[in-house]
Amino acid sequence: MKDLHELMNEVTRLTLEIETNYPELYQFLNETPVTIPSDDQPHIDTTELAEYLDSLKELLREHIETHKKKN
Repeated sequence: MKDLHELMNEVTRLTLEIETNYPELYQFLNETPVTIPSDDQPHIDTTELAEYLDSLKELLREHIETHKKKN
């Protein structure tokens, strides 16, 4: 498994890609359930961050597939 630093770098890179290339999708990132912690001071470890990264990848993949079908 990747370490926390590697995962953070990937999340940052993917978020920047979404912000730059898919601004219509970027607005939904704040609504992703993974980003809404239920604790006041949530503990984020590699498992949670990897799950968040996977959710970002899935969101982008679905967006690309949906828009590819329309074009």
